[in-house]
Amino acid sequence: MTGPVADSASDTTPAPTPAPTPAPSLGRKVGSAAKWSLINTVVMRLGNFATGIVLARFFLGPEAWGVYGIAQTVLLVLLSANELGVSLAIVRWEGDPRRFAPTVLTLSAASSCLLYAVLFAVAPAVAGVLGSPEASGVLRVMCLCVVLDGLSQVPAGFLTREFAQGRRMAVDGLNFVLSTAVTLLLAVDGWGAMSFAWGSVVGNVAALIGCCLAAPGTLKFGWDREQARALLKFGLPLAGASMLALGVVNVDTMVVGSALDPLALGFYVLAFNISGWPVRIISEAARRVSFAGFSRLADSPQALAAGFARALGVVMAGTVPICVLLAALAAPVVELIYGERWLPAARALPWLMALGLVRIGCELAYDCLVAIGHRRSLIGVQGLWLIILIPALVIGARTGGIVGVAQGHVLVAGVVVVPVFLLALHRGGIRLGTVARACAWPLLGGAVMSAVLLLLERYLGGGVLALLATGAAGTLCYVLCVLPGRALLKG
Repeated sequence: MTGPVADSASDTTPAPTPAPTPAPSLGRKVGSAAKWSLINTVVMRLGNFATGIVLARFFLGPEAWGVYGIAQTVLLVLLSANELGVSLAIVRWEGDPRRFAPTVLTLSAASSCLLYAVLFAVAPAVAGVLGSPEASGVLRVMCLCVVLDGLSQVPAGFLTREFAQGRRMAVDGLNFVLSTAVTLLLAVDGWGAMSFAWGSVVGNVAALIGCCLAAPGTLKFGWDREQARALLKFGLPLAGASMLALGVVNVDTMVVGSALDPLALGFYVLAFNISGWPVRIISEAARRVSFAGFSRLADSPQALAAGFARALGVVMAGTVPICVLLAALAAPVVELIYGERWLPAARALPWLMALGLVRIGCELAYDCLVAIGHRRSLIGVQGLWLIILIPALVIGARTGGIVGVAQGHVLVAGVVVVPVFLLALHRGGIRLGTVARACAWPLLGGAVMSAVLLLLERYLGGGVLALLATGAAGTLCYVLCVLPGRALLKG
């Protein structure tokens, strides 16, 4: 039985294959991810900001904030090394990451559990050395987040590699809602600093579940000895540099806790948290995509230099006005938001805002240097920073209290650290002129904005309407100053 005979030549000609849909360019991927990351970070940080105001005004005093600050400091230092730096291979290494992801997860989980076991045993001694013996129980609970974070590193790494910041926002939203609800409920019930600890644990459990749902099939354990050796060779220098970096950021809390009284520690922790607003909002949003983006450009020195300059320009343009606003209007802002009893924190805030601005630039440079493989130089930079910083902070605490600590931070960062980072970037192919051009217009705008804010605050006072008018006028002057540099920021 034969089939129908073709009645035209066209019937025997293969149909044209549709042109494949072009894959999104790297720039479009990074741009989309950066937008989602910024929205995510702003929403989460504004929520944390509002929660902090409620807790500081109505439920927790400076002493409770000091205990929380100690526990948070120890947690952050442990988180910097809890997975031995191997999870970054999910983002950085070429090829299919599912081949080595099970080994990454095994290493990460094992090191996290070991770290927590050690911390649980030494928590009373650590809390005593840091001047807050009552923080021992809070430490043991809050640092459960180390284990949870170690388990979530692989699925979170897949989301970062794929620039899937929309899904990451959903995960972070779930974390925020549950952790905030638990923290507020326990604080109202009189749990003090322990409310932060249990809120953090519940939020991290939710984040782990959310990451597994957003990146299905990635939470699988496995072991390959050769992969493990290569991962540790890649990750250990990064873990060392990361631990040193976190030590730099958090050693001041340890110094204040051991050298000053719990009340001063509470004021300093609040001031430092305020100074971290722009770092968390702008820098955190950028860093969720910067490492993946720089990694894709690492093989092209010209493209890397252009990408770093544009990223630095955007980050500085968004950060400078926030830092200037909080530094110039520190006292009225603290009194308006947190109440009169927190005013001593405002004395350290201008110096800490300057530190926050330096930190943002250094963190972006850190990601760039990691992406191009300069891991050993980062350990040297961070180690030098920490070695010089500790005596500077101790001297500052003894001579000037929390203000002296903040001043010591800024002095070391400006005189030692920034030049060293600039030298490291120069060796990586990013010239000093490139960095200067990226920062020139934002820094000029910040100087003009500072002058306008200080002048208007002197004449208008510190009322709500006066602060709004002063802030609006200063921001307008800043925008006018940075407009000539808008071409650098596009794309």
